[in-house]
Amino acid sequence: MTSLSEGASPNSDALPMLQMDLDIQDFCSDWSHCDLMSGYLARMVSHNRLDSLLFSNLYSSALNELLETVFRTHGVNGTLHCAVQRIDNRDRIELVFPVDDATYSIYHEAIETLGREDAETQYLEALFADREPDPNLGLLELGVDYGAKLAIERRENGTMRLVADLRLEDKTE
Repeated sequence: MTSLSEGASPNSDALPMLQMDLDIQDFCSDWSHCDLMSGYLARMVSHNRLDSLLFSNLYSSALNELLETVFRTHGVNGTLHCAVQRIDNRDRIELVFPVDDATYSIYHEAIETLGREDAETQYLEALFADREPDPNLGLLELGVDYGAKLAIERRENGTMRLVADLRLEDKTE
């Protein structure tokens, strides 16, 4: 597990609230799949939130960034596994998908960047650069703008597990 941001531990006893498995090539055949999938899952997990509409919008945006990153940067063949769960006041998104060494290094570099003191500066430079956006820009946005705790785990079967822990709402009960 690579995690330079505390809090996104890979293990949890919580069962997923929802999960979807898709062929990576089918998922990546159309950019709109990112938005459709994130919108659907966000509506499903937002029904019992203090402000369900606001939460749904934030959750959908965060999940969409993750899915768009996978859309741009993934391995060739295999399954995209997406699971969402709630652990105390954190919402966890777990994506497992095929990667090769070069793809893994893109995710690893993003998480290393988020662990540095100048993460926000690095994110803003990448955001406003006059070149093609970095493939890890969405991950940087999640860490800087959403405060997401990201972690990755390389698996022997040619897949990678990406975990994003989000705190989009402070429940005070």
